[in-house]
Amino acid sequence: MSAAINWPEAMKPLIKKYKNKKHPLDYKNIYQLVVMVVLSAQDSDRHINELAPKLFDTFPDMRALSKATPETLTPLIGSVRNFGNKIKWLMEIAQTIKEDKNIPTTLDGLTALKGIGRKSANVILRESGRPAEGIVVDLHVVRVAPRLGIATGTDANKIEKQLMAVLPPNEWGAGMAMSFHGREICRPQPKCEICLMNTVCAYYKANR
Repeated sequence: MSAAINWPEAMKPLIKKYKNKKHPLDYKNIYQLVVMVVLSAQDSDRHINELAPKLFDTFPDMRALSKATPETLTPLIGSVRNFGNKIKWLMEIAQTIKEDKNIPTTLDGLTALKGIGRKSANVILRESGRPAEGIVVDLHVVRVAPRLGIATGTDANKIEKQLMAVLPPNEWGAGMAMSFHGREICRPQPKCEICLMNTVCAYYKANR
């Protein structure tokens, strides 16, 4: 990590650009968000968006989902990667929570549920308007943060800790901002010339 860069200041333009941008998962409420976040692990948001309408027509809320069985869920989400485990997780979540109003609104409460890790919990908190308790580190952030030079390594949990140490809590939205940035600009083949972060980016400085 570069000690010379004032990261809280340097990240402000990126955070501002994406502050109010909705997550790519096309959810309508917190129940749908939780289900779709669980399903999207190791799968694409686009795929989950495609199958979601039929899934939520059949299981419109947590109460309905609590009565689901592998036999009723498999035809709806059998194309999802690791669907066997995800069916077990969703059934356990629904049977534990029972009602939409009981969905946890804290990091600890969410990560206590099967199939929801820190990344997923941080996404749910952000999208439901709750205060950030951590920083979203998905596969895009794992690529973008080391390129920028604000973090090192490839371990998501370690990158999150590094980011939390460098950025103040009111800038913890930087994770989702970096995720959007990774989807749009800092792709595997990055568009460095049009990147608003290229003045501070270690990758750009090393490769131009």
